[in-house]
Amino acid sequence: MSEELQETTEESSGGLTSNLAWFLTGALIGAAVAVLYAPKSGKDTRRFLSDKVQQSKDAVTDTSTTIVEASRDMFERGRKLVEDAADLFERGRKLVKG
Repeated sequence: MSEELQETTEESSGGLTSNLAWFLTGALIGAAVAVLYAPKSGKDTRRFLSDKVQQSKDAVTDTSTTIVEASRDMFERGRKLVEDAADLFERGRKLVKG
């Protein structure tokens, strides 16, 4: 039963990261469209866009760092599960051989 809970937790955390990335992408596109239709001078608009692009780069960097850390954590948990399974298999083999 705990394996099912663990799989569900891993699936939901992966979906959350994906949903967050799509949300940020949509927000950036919406902001860009809004800026293009805003009644500001070209210089102000370029400055605003430049600031928003920098903020977007920072957000993507932070998100990618989070994704990398989560991936490493999942990899380590998977490796541990494989090691545990191999250990259980070896113990079972020894019990069968007597």
